[in-house]
Amino acid sequence: MDKLHIGTMGWSYDFWVGNFYPEGLAREKFLSEYSKHFNTVEVDRTFYGLPFKETILKWKDQIPEDFIFSVKFPRLITHEKMLKNCEEDVKRFIARISLLQGKLGPLLVQLPSKFKPDNIPQLEDFLTKLPKGFHFVVELRNKKLLQDEVYVILKKNGVALALVDHPFMPDIEQITADFVYVRFEGDRRKVKGTLGRVEIDKTNDVRRWAEKIRKFLDHSAEVFGYFSKYYSGNPPTDAKQLLGFLSYLTRQEA
Repeated sequence: MDKLHIGTMGWSYDFWVGNFYPEGLAREKFLSEYSKHFNTVEVDRTFYGLPFKETILKWKDQIPEDFIFSVKFPRLITHEKMLKNCEEDVKRFIARISLLQGKLGPLLVQLPSKFKPDNIPQLEDFLTKLPKGFHFVVELRNKKLLQDEVYVILKKNGVALALVDHPFMPDIEQITADFVYVRFEGDRRKVKGTLGRVEIDKTNDVRRWAEKIRKFLDHSAEVFGYFSKYYSGNPPTDAKQLLGFLSYLTRQEA
């Protein structure tokens, strides 16, 4: 399944030691170990600011050639400037993360809940100015934005709408690009996510998503999916479970 990329949101968690990472593993070796299990990761660190060039190059050198980094846009652009007057910020961000070269995957524009229908013109203007040659994803956190006007704008610009498993957002399957991006966010009111273990059994939900993703793959869509620590409490377990279900469904189709 070359078009399938399943992983977690982030990798640098001490509370994964002993249940995912081997005991005694140095933090600087977490990413290398992670890449032995999954072929992709969503980088959350960039949301808080641009990493140093040396840091990005170090990430790039630690993982296999077929590994993909999906990267979140800085909150300066999405949450503080709300996509306005940020052309230079976008250029700096793109230039920095482009150091990942062929290992760079989709770039996530996560919009805050305060981004409302009145802001749709800002979204359209922002998307039309994005550079070509990259895969972009928009995550909406305001249900009022889940409307045809927004879907048309996304499709026009070849931008994917993030499909989100979150208690505050409806279950939608709107496809607006030639790839699918799924974020398994979960409910942080019920899950701590720092215990290093499964806190809530999400098996049925993961199985349901596996069936959806199998259909996306059957229609030749490339799929990226990432689990938050607030989903079941243990993202590596969730990701492996999803991959297991997908492998089973693939064998059933053969």
